[in-house]
Amino acid sequence: QVQLVESGGGLVQAGGSLRLSCAASGRTFSNYAMGWFRQAPGKEREFVSVISWSGGTYYADSVKGRFTISRDNAKNTVYLQMGSLKPEDTAVYYCAADRLQRRVGWRLDDYSYWGQGTQVTVAS
Repeated sequence: QVQLVESGGGLVQAGGSLRLSCAASGRTFSNYAMGWFRQAPGKEREFVSVISWSGGTYYADSVKGRFTISRDNAKNTVYLQMGSLKPEDTAVYYCAADRLQRRVGWRLDDYSYWGQGTQVTVAS
């Protein structure tokens, strides 16, 4: 059974930092892109960042320069280092695994496995 488990969320002051982790089990994802998405109250789930199977990284404009995605294939884990956090970053953050190998998906339905989410709250 494939599972993605996020951790590292919490309450932080504006300007602060958090590091999210996503541990995968049940399958090796080294050949799959891994993405982070977020959903704020009353809003649709949106793309945040993705890292390809080869380590290429891509970011939403809203987080570019503040967030860094990385992966450790030996641990089957993906990370999202978030810095200079703003109140508008408040959301539930989800990690996800691409449906197909060796491609980078951008849409929600490009991803077949999702974690349960971790809450990030940024206080002003």
